[in-house]
Amino acid sequence: MKKLLLMLMTVAVFLGTAAFAQDASSGAAAGGDSAKTEKAAGKEKAPPLKTLKGTVKAEGDKVQFVADKGGKAWDVVNPEALKGHEGHHVVVKAHVYADKNQIHVMDVKMAKAKGEKAEKSDSMSH
Repeated sequence: MKKLLLMLMTVAVFLGTAAFAQDASSGAAAGGDSAKTEKAAGKEKAPPLKTLKGTVKAEGDKVQFVADKGGKAWDVVNPEALKGHEGHHVVVKAHVYADKNQIHVMDVKMAKAKGEKAEKSDSMSH
């Protein structure tokens, strides 16, 4: 009886150790690359914020930001951030995903006309 109990405890410890080792080797805890782990989990690191000046264009549900510099049109990942600014000239702080031709707007202000100060009209934080 003692031998059977000892054997069962040994198997339980062995299986527990193997499960822990497998879990630790798949994450950053075992010295793995946390960027790969985040990307695999769909949490890729956002690029730095950039300040862009341009015009908001909307066609149905699709919202685009057309930059003054170069006239490049960017698809807006979070169009709710620019709601009410359609057709306006604005300054946005956004994460720019050049490879996807997209921006994620974090802050928007009406662009100032000559001799005026910019008026903060909406702010989002993450």
